Amino acid sequence: MTSVHLIGGGWEPDFASAVYGQFLEEAAAAASGAGRPGKPIIACVVLDEGDGREQFGRWESVLRTVGNCEPVPILVGQDAPLHISALGNSDGLLVCGGLTPGYAAAIAPAVADILDWLLLGGRPYAGFSAGSSVAAASAIVGGWLSGGVPICPDDAAEDLEELTLAPGFGLVPFHVDVHCAQWGTLPRLIAAVRAASGGSGVGIDENTVLIIGPDAAVVRGRGQVWHARQSAGGAVSVSAYRAGQEVPLR
Repeated sequence: MTSVHLIGGGWEPDFASAVYGQFLEEAAAAASGAGRPGKPIIACVVLDEGDGREQFGRWESVLRTVGNCEPVPILVGQDAPLHISALGNSDGLLVCGGLTPGYAAAIAPAVADILDWLLLGGRPYAGFSAGSSVAAASAIVGGWLSGGVPICPDDAAEDLEELTLAPGFGLVPFHVDVHCAQWGTLPRLIAAVRAASGGSGVGIDENTVLIIGPDAAVVRGRGQVWHARQSAGGAVSVSAYRAGQEVPLR
């Protein structure tokens, strides 16, 4: 199993090491395993809406500040979907933030190939905001209404009205929502979980990461991870976990 780092967004430099540090360590280990010790190459997938290079610079700066690495921009869009060949010999994959429906559409043609690429190379995956949402098998890509009823601020809707799901990478079997406390998206996560029989999901605050490894899922960073689970009777319960705590996903 490749490790999965789900980041809820946020740019506070005091928490950058907590959020990205283990991801870069794992990428360095993958590079060493491939016979290339030294700086790991990080493929940074960025949705290009005309300012892709500029947006890439934000993540490049953070990653270089946290650790010795070589971030590489992979710009994708409606007319430029992600292709496995673009990842080359990178040692880790970071899918960045932006319009989540755009990311879901751009990754769709390459999902199976990228899963194999991650697993065979022992490469870690990190998602930032939209990149975390599309890590799920069924990705929450936006919306602020459920059956016409408001469930979160319309500022978090991603240009969509109704709660909308789309196929994602399938790296995790549960729903993921982001900017949870800051954007008020927890009710949207609950609505998505309720709509899936026996479903579950996690909501992740900004400057916070949920690191999912083979044996445990651990919270790091400033905020909380909200774990929503549906009971046999259909009710959804929510538990909150802070840095250093394990989230019982299994």
